[in-house]
Amino acid sequence: MDMNYKPNPENLVEVNDLKMYFPVKTGMFSRTPLKAVDGVSFAIRPGETLGLVGESGCGKTTVGRALIRLYKPTDGDVFFDGKRVDDKSISSLRKDMQMVFQDPYSSLNPRMTVEDIIGEPLDVHQLYKNKADRREQILNLMELVGLNAEHATRYAHEFSGGQRQRIGIARALATNPRFIVCDEAVSALDVSIQAQVINMFEDLQHKLGVAYLFIAHDLLVVHHISSRIAVMYLGKMVETADADELNANPVHPYTTSLLSAVPYPDPKIAKTSRRIILEGDVPSPLHMPSGCPFRTRCKLATDHCAQEMPALTDRGNGHMVACWNK
Repeated sequence: MDMNYKPNPENLVEVNDLKMYFPVKTGMFSRTPLKAVDGVSFAIRPGETLGLVGESGCGKTTVGRALIRLYKPTDGDVFFDGKRVDDKSISSLRKDMQMVFQDPYSSLNPRMTVEDIIGEPLDVHQLYKNKADRREQILNLMELVGLNAEHATRYAHEFSGGQRQRIGIARALATNPRFIVCDEAVSALDVSIQAQVINMFEDLQHKLGVAYLFIAHDLLVVHHISSRIAVMYLGKMVETADADELNANPVHPYTTSLLSAVPYPDPKIAKTSRRIILEGDVPSPLHMPSGCPFRTRCKLATDHCAQEMPALTDRGNGHMVACWNK
């Protein structure tokens, strides 16, 4: 933690050198740190969506949970609206920072009705005057996410996956937050339902001015909803840029390979596009390679890559890339 670090007042959320290590038992008396997130920095402005992409196990979800203090970071700074997020401040900031979880089946209490699930944040933060006001707020939230009033007395198991995710979104919106972490919020849904939920996220942003950290592995979905995109690989940030710029002009070899795997609906483009297949497997975060973590799978890797991790450098218009050879 850098006590002298000063956040930019224009940013709603600012993250500086965030690290999240988990001690893993590797012997009878020895523990090795699993570096889930290793020195990540980024910022999100009010009303903006930052898409965070990368393959499974790269640390995306850990970043989201550490931001809102569901995990206590090993090191680094997180600021919300200029205020440092720590063990003391999180209780007062909690209602401004919410999360929509990946699995709509396990993130809802099966013993609670929809009304009680959505109303729980209102109860915790005492955000209503009386029972009638509580009921009215819950029904307004249900209408906002496309649920009917008669759904209020039902239980979560009576709903489809898409409807359950809407309940989770309504619960996150109950405290009128300014920032929501969307952790793979559409990955468990059918494609047709995904489109409805993504459009709803965008409508809510226009109505409420809420900012999102949108975590996903589907680059098409992320490009559609995000203002900017950040790409992670093995706990490190390797590239960040405006969404259209990243899609049209990827620089880092990992980003290029990710984009080459995106299926195109136009058969002419699909026929001419060339898939870049990465060799080898993702290294274990318990035994990270020295220098750049991507070098073991990169065709451009040199001795320099093994010696030192490249810093994110600006390649113009805020397009940040961490690569020695690009």
